[in-house]
Amino acid sequence: MARTGRGRRVWWLAISLSCAAALCLLAIGALLAVQVFSLKREDLPGAVEMSRSVSDRNGRLLRAFQTSDDRWRMPVSPDEVDSLYLAMLLAYEDQRFHDHHGVDPLAILRAAAQFVTNGRIVSGASTLTMQTARLLTEAPTRSPLSKWRQMVLALALERHLDKREILSLYLARAPFGGNIEGVR
Repeated sequence: MARTGRGRRVWWLAISLSCAAALCLLAIGALLAVQVFSLKREDLPGAVEMSRSVSDRNGRLLRAFQTSDDRWRMPVSPDEVDSLYLAMLLAYEDQRFHDHHGVDPLAILRAAAQFVTNGRIVSGASTLTMQTARLLTEAPTRSPLSKWRQMVLALALERHLDKREILSLYLARAPFGGNIEGVR
């Protein structure tokens, strides 16, 4: 079946837009890969100051002291946290935490579709690793540039750390109101 003049123009426009979109996505992916692979482990945000503490001979906490920035931040590992809490955290914040590499494309597509259909932000696409990147840098969260930086750092964290280490960072830095950080 031969295409008419108008049908042919629409077809070529659709093909051209599809190719342009694919090239843009490819360029964005290449830029992201260059930035991620240029970050070495020593370039990642350093260890954060933890509260000093005093324990008895059995390891029970007797006294804790605020950090120099007046925060209560105690070290913790996933093994020290109730498994039900961890299960609920992952179910609420990032169900595919163990399946992605720092950025969840399915969550991005879901959030974008919700934005388009509702005309406003309904839900975000930040993974637990992206939230950890934000907590480590203490950067603003709403601008596209800050989201890009979170994605780059999240991918770099996943490249250099295992999931348990990332979860430990999150558990020690998650805000719990006021000057309290971390689940411990």
